[in-house]
Amino acid sequence: MNKSITMKTALAALACTACISASAQKQYPEQKKMEPGMSEYWTPQPKVVTPGDIKTNSAPSDAIVLFDGNDLSAWETPKGGPAEWIVKKGVFTVDKKKGDIQTKQKFENFQLHIEWCVPKNITGTSQGRGNSGIFLQDMYEIQVLDCYNNETYVNGQTGSVYKQTPPLANAMRKPGEWNVYDIIYSAPIFKEDGTYRVPPRVTVIQNGIVLQNNTTILGTTEYIGFPKVVKHGAGPIRLQSHGDPSEPISFRNIWIREM
Repeated sequence: MNKSITMKTALAALACTACISASAQKQYPEQKKMEPGMSEYWTPQPKVVTPGDIKTNSAPSDAIVLFDGNDLSAWETPKGGPAEWIVKKGVFTVDKKKGDIQTKQKFENFQLHIEWCVPKNITGTSQGRGNSGIFLQDMYEIQVLDCYNNETYVNGQTGSVYKQTPPLANAMRKPGEWNVYDIIYSAPIFKEDGTYRVPPRVTVIQNGIVLQNNTTILGTTEYIGFPKVVKHGAGPIRLQSHGDPSEPISFRNIWIREM
């Protein structure tokens, strides 16, 4: 190969590179030094929500109050009849002869606050002691049970995703004392074939202690058998009237925030 031709080619390439470099400098001048404000944005501002009053157990300003101590007008039976559990002195108590009750309104993603109490005179053992449940979208049960000095299978313990995921701790208060659940729930998104594109997830806090931490719900919470994936839309909150022979539990101060 002619050495003079090779040298000319190399010089031409260098000249071309220099031209590109000069052009790039004109097109992209030196970037301004990074300042704090460059990574900040101010809109949209979050909505203002006034927290509830701890002394009066009031709900946040944007919450839907499901029970304020007066009546069960926000609730019905699964067949659409009136909810007939016993309301007295700002509390309602399960009537095991009347069956489950559920909210008239249906929900998707939400924050649920609910307080419940096992009676001081509770009797029974394992699952036969203060048993109830909170069904999210009428599909997925968060277990309610007296687990204060009461052993049972761990995926049926208080705060479990029933028959799926045990709680991270046992945070029960003594019978006769009120327990507080704060539940944050993300509804599932389904594919056209009915399977989960995004499964439901739940965080459960009892008495200030985390029991479920963004837990994936595998499907319906079956008493017999394993979870099933059933395509559904928005659904109510259902409270279980369990058939065990122990004394019935009570509820109060229930509110929900849609997210």
